[in-house]
Amino acid sequence: MSTTNPSPLWQPTAEGIAQAQVTKFQTWAAERHGAPADGGYPALHRWSVDELDTFWKAVTEWFDVRFSTPYARVLGDRAMPGAAWFPGGTLNYAEHALRAAETRADEPALLYVDETHEPVPVTWSELRGQVGSLAAELRALGVRPGDRVSGYLPNIPQAVVALLATAAVGGVWTSCAPDFGARSVLDRFQQVEPVVLFAVDGYRYGGKQHDRRETVAELRRELPTLRAVVHIPLLGTEAPEGALEWSALTSADVEPVFEQVPFDHPLWVLYSSGTTGLPKAIVQSQGGILVEHLKQLGLHCDLGPGDRFFWYTSTGWMMWNFLVSGLLTGTTVVLYDGSPGYPDTGAQWRIAERTGATLFGTSAAYVMACRKADVHPSRDFDLSRVRCVATTGSPLPPDGFRWLHDEVRDDLWIASVSGGTDVCSCFAGAVPTLPVYIGELQAAGLGTDLQSWDAGGKPLTDEVGELVVTNPMPSMPIRFWNDPDGSRYHDSYFDTYPGVWRHGDWITITSRGSVVIHGRSDSTLNRGGVRMGSADIYEAVERLPEIKESLVIGVEQPDGGYWMPLFVHLAPGAALDEDLLNRIKGTIREQLSPRHVPDEVIEVPGVPHTLTGKRIEVPVKRLLQGASMEKAVNVGSVDNVELLRFYEKLARERG
Repeated sequence: MSTTNPSPLWQPTAEGIAQAQVTKFQTWAAERHGAPADGGYPALHRWSVDELDTFWKAVTEWFDVRFSTPYARVLGDRAMPGAAWFPGGTLNYAEHALRAAETRADEPALLYVDETHEPVPVTWSELRGQVGSLAAELRALGVRPGDRVSGYLPNIPQAVVALLATAAVGGVWTSCAPDFGARSVLDRFQQVEPVVLFAVDGYRYGGKQHDRRETVAELRRELPTLRAVVHIPLLGTEAPEGALEWSALTSADVEPVFEQVPFDHPLWVLYSSGTTGLPKAIVQSQGGILVEHLKQLGLHCDLGPGDRFFWYTSTGWMMWNFLVSGLLTGTTVVLYDGSPGYPDTGAQWRIAERTGATLFGTSAAYVMACRKADVHPSRDFDLSRVRCVATTGSPLPPDGFRWLHDEVRDDLWIASVSGGTDVCSCFAGAVPTLPVYIGELQAAGLGTDLQSWDAGGKPLTDEVGELVVTNPMPSMPIRFWNDPDGSRYHDSYFDTYPGVWRHGDWITITSRGSVVIHGRSDSTLNRGGVRMGSADIYEAVERLPEIKESLVIGVEQPDGGYWMPLFVHLAPGAALDEDLLNRIKGTIREQLSPRHVPDEVIEVPGVPHTLTGKRIEVPVKRLLQGASMEKAVNVGSVDNVELLRFYEKLARERG
């Protein structure tokens, strides 16, 4: 158990603790709102969940949230689902995102980087002017509060402008990355019926151009609610017939008019990976996202006007929305559009260097790929401005912590974070004033009563349990789209423990308050009552140089038996011979537990992922239990459907 970690990998300095925004907030909240002045972060966290209303009121005051109509109270109803935040209050998310233009007009709001790795700035005044112009044009097109506006766009400045202009008019933003195929996009956009589509003619990735004009034409045909299509010529092509030109809509440089909307007015629709059925269309609110992201980015990530915030993401993942919210803190946001490993594996470090990133966020998978590729970030790049490297997408293995510490800097703040599309935020992760222990997230987030529960709903410490949140968070979905009675929303999070959010992850909360994520609870390995997250297996097995990637599945069988195969995608030139087989089994036996040695090790042509890069475990489990492809998985959410055919065929042969 990780609580035996003898000493921290990283400790904040006394000066670092004193300068952190969360420390200053605690001192201020102690004077104004009765927060504990002593006891550091643990005491502040306890207060934030015990005095939820007071805490969130303090957040709005600390960050000067501008309510154009005052709210009646902080929390009108605490029930989950259905908590009512700041009833009566009105505001606008985009107004807050552009506030820095008032004082820092000529400084960069955005730094845009493509595969040439040369940053191009967009100043605060340019950003505000383009948003003002586009918002006026959207109103002229008849876009009204509540109308949906969609983007088929890569991570480029135009996507940020379109999101903010949509929010400014009270519209509801939704986006997909242009590597999504037409069916995948339509599974999402058809649910919400957009009235405007912003689309590129194509994108560049891995040194190649990818023409998407045919896909855009199909989207236009299949989305009958569209009143306008806006063409963004990333590859320099002419606008198709009937489409509007981006440049014509954004050149007026007019002051934005910000529609003042209720706190719970929808801001955007995000989509779960939707392993079965259509993807869940998750609706989050202008006010909920505003205050949650101010807390998360301003207090937990410690971002402010002097910072540069880079996170490798695409517009099809919630981390893009989270990245854009860096603007709320006056931070310069770095947008990278391209392959994470082009022209070489060190690409993201090069971008961090060239943009002067102070917080660099990436995936755990990228860190481990750098380790395997023998990348040396601190030797090859000037990373002196990088204070924090943050990771998400999957648990960062202990070797990833050690590699970052050894290869980037020994005084590097390493923030492994975990949350979800469902809340567009983190349940646990970065705290600038706490130590970092190998393999652990620093602590639960402020205002988040994160607990680990057993099957009976009893809280656990230093034991594996279900990740639950026992009080509402402002960014929890206000609803799902096309879920009129709320049943799908309820069944997604609240069917196991009534009135308590169950996320579907196995976690351990240690006795010192740190958090370990073990993987999805619905694909957890449970042998003879001993549970283990799949992430633990991957971390051990993928240290072997012959293993490119792996997938482990625990299959409950009709006769009460339990079959646990490990699928391995081998590195080029490797062979699954007796020697490798024995080393795989020996590694798991020695590092994890003898009872979690797989029943079979099977070579596969590849491991299937969701479009946001997560290994597909539950659908493979369903295929192996005999479910049809149609029932087991939403094929539009998979990066390579052909890889799933292997598991379908294997199930038939075993059947």
